[in-house]
Amino acid sequence: TAEQARRLFTGEESGYIYSRFSNPNTRELVEKLVAMEGADDGVATASGMAAVFAGMAALLASGDHIVVCRSVFGSTHQIVTEILPRWGIEYTYVDVAETAAWEAAIRKNTRMLVIETPTNPTLDVIDLEWAGALAAERGIILNVDNCLATPYLQNPIRFGARLVTHSTTKFIDGQGRTIGGVIVGAEELIERIRYFVRQTGPAMSPFNAWTVSKSLETLGIRMERHCENALTLARRLEARGDVSWVRYPHLESHPGYDIAKKQMKLGGGLVTFEIEGGIDRGRKFLDSLRMISLTSNLGDARTIATHPASTTHSRLSEEERARAGITPGLIRISVGLEHIDDIIADVDAAFDGSS
Repeated sequence: TAEQARRLFTGEESGYIYSRFSNPNTRELVEKLVAMEGADDGVATASGMAAVFAGMAALLASGDHIVVCRSVFGSTHQIVTEILPRWGIEYTYVDVAETAAWEAAIRKNTRMLVIETPTNPTLDVIDLEWAGALAAERGIILNVDNCLATPYLQNPIRFGARLVTHSTTKFIDGQGRTIGGVIVGAEELIERIRYFVRQTGPAMSPFNAWTVSKSLETLGIRMERHCENALTLARRLEARGDVSWVRYPHLESHPGYDIAKKQMKLGGGLVTFEIEGGIDRGRKFLDSLRMISLTSNLGDARTIATHPASTTHSRLSEEERARAGITPGLIRISVGLEHIDDIIADVDAAFDGSS
């Protein structure tokens, strides 16, 4: 009726009135992720980067300041350094391990701490318990990108995060079929983000929401296989003489191993390493792969190899990449669900082909 329509649009009655901002498929997906993360509410977006942007743009205003971990994803870096400053929003980057620098970077106008853990692609690990305590003490929002861990492995809200962001394009969908993002968190913050997304339009499509919601039914078993394969590959790489270093959060040699064991159920599906011979050998290694896919995506059922310096982080200057730990020979492998023997055989053959 006309009266019901009036009540729906004023918010006096809840219901589905327009799919850009209210749809049963999208709501089902959001409610599942809210439950998994232990959040109050959430909003689904058209992509992971739409979620990252909305989580900042909806809550920040001219004159505000944010503190950001230096090794964030390349597109997040562009938002922080190129887009937000147009609106008078300032930022300070801090290295992951420099806890004193984080505290010193906070100003009177600081509104948000923006972190990834593990970071992409360097797999740095930030102590969420420490970050949550710092944010609570200073009265600012802790905003955590939880894309690489997924809610199956890590729940930042348990440690004090008030916003958690996901690119559902990655492990949550898990098969490279859809693009999407979700933000979950404290009710009062999500309400402001929902208004921003409703008016500006970066909404997830109902079909993508349905597909990703079905994907959540297998998230646990998929993540366990991703993690098992990734740890096995990391140990294999660490034993090689032509690899300078290997990063994997649940590898004992990782500098954040103890923290990762505390806050992550398993180590995740990504492995990074530095191949000796620099960028030239790194490219030869990638070109020698046969089964493993070469794309800039991650979190797929198939194993994917990427050279971040020339792809996902290519827009950063050489100095910026160096400060973020992205070296010329760094290779990122998103370890898939194939049999581990096949993955290792392809990696070993690529080493042979690049030598």
